[in-house]
Amino acid sequence: MDDTIATTAEALESGALPRRHEVHADDATPCVQNQPLPKAMQAQPVAQKSPAQWAYERTVLYLKKFEESLDDQHELAMGFAGADAGVLRIEGMGYFDPDIVTFYGTDPAGAKMQLVQHISQLNVVFRALPKARDHEVAQRIGFKLVKDLEENTG
Repeated sequence: MDDTIATTAEALESGALPRRHEVHADDATPCVQNQPLPKAMQAQPVAQKSPAQWAYERTVLYLKKFEESLDDQHELAMGFAGADAGVLRIEGMGYFDPDIVTFYGTDPAGAKMQLVQHISQLNVVFRALPKARDHEVAQRIGFKLVKDLEENTG
């Protein structure tokens, strides 16, 4: 505990602003903390968000930042630890209050997949896959998800 005295407004603002910190061996690694938060994420205090909404919003930021590092021939996917489920090409994402986050997509063969995850078990491994053959250009779900955050405040 420190002896810092904060006004009520400063205390509320501090509670509403998420703290982020990352350190990387090189400057080429995507860093979420260097990105401004979408206004919609800032508009609603963290204390007013469900754990699912808060996990969803932060995962969206990491997802978009990872996509920014991909070339035109690769798309975002996620791998699974501890299962033979393989890889899911992320084509959609959502949450169901108070504690579920879900990912929608396809496997490399094109079969539909959906992961429904409790936030206490949330682990996401982002992977780059060659873009799907039927996509003329690589899909960028992260940019759509951040746009949705900007347009919908929860």
